[in-house]
Amino acid sequence: MGITVVIADDIPTTRDDIKRLLYFEKDIEVIGEASDGYEAVSLAEELSPDVILMDINMPKMDGIEATERITTLNPHTAIVIISIQGENEYLKKAMAAGAREYLIKPFSSKELSDTIRRVYENQQKRNSALGVQKTEKKEGSPQKKGKVISVFSTKGGVGKTVIAVNLASQLIKDAKKKVVLVDLDISAGDAALLLNVAPTTSIIDLIKEQEEVNYEFLEVFLLPHVSGLKILAAPENPEFSEYLTSNLVEEIIKILKENFDYVIVDVPSYYSDAGISALEASEHILLLLNQDISSLKRTKIDMEILKKLNLDQKVKIILNKKDNLGFAPADIEKALGIKIFASIVRDDKTVISSVNKGTPFVLGLPKAKISLSVAELCQKLNLG
Repeated sequence: MGITVVIADDIPTTRDDIKRLLYFEKDIEVIGEASDGYEAVSLAEELSPDVILMDINMPKMDGIEATERITTLNPHTAIVIISIQGENEYLKKAMAAGAREYLIKPFSSKELSDTIRRVYENQQKRNSALGVQKTEKKEGSPQKKGKVISVFSTKGGVGKTVIAVNLASQLIKDAKKKVVLVDLDISAGDAALLLNVAPTTSIIDLIKEQEEVNYEFLEVFLLPHVSGLKILAAPENPEFSEYLTSNLVEEIIKILKENFDYVIVDVPSYYSDAGISALEASEHILLLLNQDISSLKRTKIDMEILKKLNLDQKVKIILNKKDNLGFAPADIEKALGIKIFASIVRDDKTVISSVNKGTPFVLGLPKAKISLSVAELCQKLNLG
């Protein structure tokens, strides 16, 4: 069998025209047809074609979303996008989703066959370099299944990133486990800054590279910290942030779980598909709040939204910056209808010094009350 091809287009006459263009190409064989994105994804799994010719505008699921799913589930398959003039923005999104090439309608038999051969040859080289094998799954030792803990709040200023950084650092210090910190706050992520690590690479570079994601590829983008912690940083410039898809986040977290004991995710302070994917993948969602009315109101709304997303059972309420001012913990519990899981004492002086030095306080001042609060949180979560 030569190069196997699936055609995905909602117009039957277009599929027939493409088959006619390929009829005399002895090294190219059409093995399936799809009329929408769902069928394309299904056929990709069922038939494992070498190349899929994907129309952008299809019903039920468009070509962009189908491309995202296929490049995640079937990394050996190359996608060629079929488009018409004037769809440049769609083409840009499709290439960001993982498409290897595009063709503008109408195209000749030679243009089509040359494109198929070119992307096939390039895909074979890429598969070989990345160790991707078609339809083969590795058997043997069981894969590591690490725990995913997300730190979240849609209320700015509650100390989300500070807690995420120090939680990850505490696990490295005490548990001597493999820990990775993922900064999904693409527009304003500061996790690397709080660790005094220059973000020479970031999660957005994964999108720009447009490669299939496996651990060998992903590891290149993990920044090392002197403690042993690894960081998948947010970019300094959030360009391309709109292309951080839920599928990519889901795949990244899945791979990290297989290679680390703990995956700590700093989830952005707003609801997005990418952020929700991280929350769904988490064993624990640490929902932070302070003792002021604004924070309490926002947390109550977050609880309602997370319940609608069927994620409320994962939520652990963390009272951060606890002091004798503001609402009493008992009043907060009554308002939210849920117990506070753990509290982190307020220590502005230690936090500000820690942030300015780029040294997590659990490492720089392990005996401080705020550091002991984080250690107690780890114990309550049964981490270590």
